[in-house]
Amino acid sequence: MLTSKTIGLLAGLGIFIGVFSFSACRKDRLHDDEDTGYASDHATLEKVFSDAQSIADEAGTTGDLSTFKMIPNGNILSQCATVTRDTNASPLLLTIDFGSQNCLCKDGNYRRGKILVSYTGGYREMGHTHTISFSNYYQNDNQVSGTKTVTYADNDINGNPEYNIVVNGQIILANNNGTISWVSTRTRKWLGGFTTPQWNDDVYEISGSGSVTRANGKTFQMNITTPLHIALDCRWIESGIVQITPEGGTTRTLDYGNGACDNQASINVNGKSYSVTLR
Repeated sequence: MLTSKTIGLLAGLGIFIGVFSFSACRKDRLHDDEDTGYASDHATLEKVFSDAQSIADEAGTTGDLSTFKMIPNGNILSQCATVTRDTNASPLLLTIDFGSQNCLCKDGNYRRGKILVSYTGGYREMGHTHTISFSNYYQNDNQVSGTKTVTYADNDINGNPEYNIVVNGQIILANNNGTISWVSTRTRKWLGGFTTPQWNDDVYEISGSGSVTRANGKTFQMNITTPLHIALDCRWIESGIVQITPEGGTTRTLDYGNGACDNQASINVNGKSYSVTLR
């Protein structure tokens, strides 16, 4: 027969186990939220600034929406975007204006505001450098600012153009979700679509490293260990692996998957994997 003392001890043990289990579950939940945040922040920065370069490349080739990517509906720039080139400016200035209201582009993203591109020489000449900046520019209601400097550095052994890239940029997230920012260096290889008329076969491979500051002020270092695969006809990064190391923390491995066009990724820390739904 259990004594009252034994019953009390067992009850206390049950409470302790329950509290411990709840604390462990809460800690795991917080850990999960933090790691998915790393993944979403990285993916948002990577894709938004990559899209800006793709738009600049399209507009910069001819400066005329009706002639670049000459098949019907072939250009990523929608009909509400206008392109102007100021040849009197020094350096030359290309302005891509999506207007003051959200405009649905052919890649499925909403944009408004201006992308500004300053450059000298021929836009697709080897050694050419251009700098991308922004004026009240939004993608899917996220405000984008900062600069991206792109240099056409070389062609690989297969003739694919390679670009050296330096980014110092910020995104003010929609719905008062704070500001994320990064400083990064990149190599961007144009694997497909460089010579074809349609935009939706453009494919890029990106490698490099950088530092990201999250909306909560915390920072993490990121290093691409398997190049990111970005196709212009997909809203998300399709594949690639990134090491993420929070300041004073454990390195995580962010895996964007095996090439499917979806908003799913995974992040692994201390042997535990978390599923991530990207923004």
